[in-house]
Amino acid sequence: MVAAHDHGNEQHQDAPGSGVATQVQRKNTQTPRDVVRLRNSSESNDHLSSLENVPLFAALDAEGLRELAAAVKRRAFRPGEVIFHRDDSGQVLYVIQSGKVKIYITSQDGQEVSLAVFGPGDYFGELALLDGQPRSASAVAIEPVETFALQRTDFIKAVMHHPRIAIQVMNVLSRRLRQTDAMIEDLLFLDVHGRVAKKLLELADLHGVRTPQGIRIDLRLTQGELAAMVGASRESVNKVMGYFTDKCFISSDKYKITIMRLAELRLRVY
Repeated sequence: MVAAHDHGNEQHQDAPGSGVATQVQRKNTQTPRDVVRLRNSSESNDHLSSLENVPLFAALDAEGLRELAAAVKRRAFRPGEVIFHRDDSGQVLYVIQSGKVKIYITSQDGQEVSLAVFGPGDYFGELALLDGQPRSASAVAIEPVETFALQRTDFIKAVMHHPRIAIQVMNVLSRRLRQTDAMIEDLLFLDVHGRVAKKLLELADLHGVRTPQGIRIDLRLTQGELAAMVGASRESVNKVMGYFTDKCFISSDKYKITIMRLAELRLRVY
């Protein structure tokens, strides 16, 4: 009788514990859909905090940023990886979060001409996105790159709801068109010394870091890549860089160029 009574007490004591365990188990159980929902929410919040610092989307209100954050996808590229080729279908706008991207074209004989180098906060691929035509140039990562990729349909939707984005795009397109005009003018009226000097000054303005020696261009740059930027042969650029080094206008170390005498280099442009 006592044993039976004790056994009953054990059963009575186990029941509450078993119930609590069941409740905890039910509380902690997540379906695959819940996991995906939480992951998407976390990614969207990460996107939101990053997109707030992109000038292109500065005009968006909180709701607009949330809609955009839900639409963009992160894309990463390795150094040397081609993001898209000229004449590819253009359905994606890329906004750079980190790293640098080179935009270039290649002639039929294989000569490369660099059009621009973009960094964090810049975006590219907008021309094909706007007119639906193939890509007008190629894009390659020149260092590890993290981007936000925005599909054309989502971009058009954002522009329709927030016209200030279109104004920002027009401002950037106008600035890039002026830069293209200046590049053509330089090819017509400047010698190789002038074109190299001007390009170094432009790169220093965009990517320069002040050091005790001068302004270091924080960009890995070979003489072949510099030649592609100024529309000259690598041999010609090599001679010009040697001349500038001899004059102590610049110094170079491991593909990084430092402008030591800024005023003298400016005088050499014209």
